[in-house]
Amino acid sequence: MSKSIKVNLITGRSLAQGRTKELGKLSEEYLNTVAVCEFNPDDLKKVGISPGQNVKIVTNFGDVIVKAIEAKQLLESGVAFMPYGPWAEFVINPETHGTGMPSYKGIEATIEPAQNEKVLTIEEIVKILLRK
Repeated sequence: MSKSIKVNLITGRSLAQGRTKELGKLSEEYLNTVAVCEFNPDDLKKVGISPGQNVKIVTNFGDVIVKAIEAKQLLESGVAFMPYGPWAEFVINPETHGTGMPSYKGIEATIEPAQNEKVLTIEEIVKILLRK
């Protein structure tokens, strides 16, 4: 059985995301900067994940496979950061509570290794969303 950890997931814009947006959202560079989740290095060790490996993020709202990377900014143990984008949309609460914006911060999530699972391309994500 694989290990898992609970984290407080926050989402937001990243500098790398902004730089690759110019290349287009269908580019491999965009995928590599947005289909990721940043972790405190100690949390990666706890769950037995190396940077660059696939992880499964599971919340009460859904799940998604992304690449794990070491945090580019200081993140406390137990906190994970994921850039806004199609991959984050699978794990955030879609309810806007009358504000027009879903809650992008403070999402309880479970992280587990997913080496044998694939990170979906943006085209695959769109096909899934169109079926809903």
